[in-house]
Amino acid sequence: MKLGVFTAILANEPLEQAVKYLASLGVESVELGCGGYPGNSHCNPAELLKDESKIKDLRKLVSDNGMIISALSCHGNPVHPNKEEAGAFRGDFENAVLLAEKLGIDTVITFSGCPGDSEGAKYPNWVTCPWPGDFLDILDYQWNGVLIPYWKKTAEFAKNHGVTKIALEMHPGFCAYNPETLLKLRNAVDGITIGANFDPSHLFWQGIDPVKAIRDLGPVIQHFHAKDVKIDEYNTIANGVLDVKHYTDEINRSWVFRSVGYGHNMQTWREIISALRLIGYDFVMSIEHEDSLMTPKEGLEKAVYFLKQAIINEPKPTEISWA
Repeated sequence: MKLGVFTAILANEPLEQAVKYLASLGVESVELGCGGYPGNSHCNPAELLKDESKIKDLRKLVSDNGMIISALSCHGNPVHPNKEEAGAFRGDFENAVLLAEKLGIDTVITFSGCPGDSEGAKYPNWVTCPWPGDFLDILDYQWNGVLIPYWKKTAEFAKNHGVTKIALEMHPGFCAYNPETLLKLRNAVDGITIGANFDPSHLFWQGIDPVKAIRDLGPVIQHFHAKDVKIDEYNTIANGVLDVKHYTDEINRSWVFRSVGYGHNMQTWREIISALRLIGYDFVMSIEHEDSLMTPKEGLEKAVYFLKQAIINEPKPTEISWA
């Protein structure tokens, strides 16, 4: 298993400087933001696709520093009810797929997206309960009228360009936010292309056990984000886990994103890594740093140090001498 980093946290630095810095930390892989919410400061497909030499330079920069590109990321909402916003997200995704094809990368990461409640909606509407019955009507429109048709068409486009893994990050606020909804979309599309960019931070606070989720999803996991979350037991007891306070209001929130190891201990992360090995995932753990209590580099370096102690590097043994 390789240790990677999602470079969006270093967006203020030129890519060459960021890659050399990560290599100095012993990082083995980079995940590049290609538009959508993470931006494209390190990798702009619209520009790269116009110049093959720049694509070659990108590939060389990464390989010369002893790394690989694990995936291209363009997290967005391609089914946003605002047609202009949806179009921008769709364009970012399609360009990321075309660039992935040029780079020989088979994985592009994004969100499932969330439509509005009807054709004339202005904003997304994330449904969290079945009653009043209006909510079930909304879900029917979102899934059968928008989400499934879009991803069926988009999965075909991706496969036609060599991207066989559309790794959706299960994220509240979007239609695929837990294992059940992710599998529902995967099975409705083609049962193959849609998979998971598994980020335990979004599961912990929903009350989902990441180890159980990993074992249930198995080969559906196509990529992995190493990000942690700290649940505030006092605020959660008072207000539950649904929380719309700003992420900088840390002391009053029910949960906050933390650097790996600052939300859950080493044993928890060792169990997550062991579960990944049990289901056959042996690719990349890509650190996504969103800890508002630490500077980007301090939090990133602490996460690298922590995961180096937990990650299993050698291939799984084919034989065991004691049995």
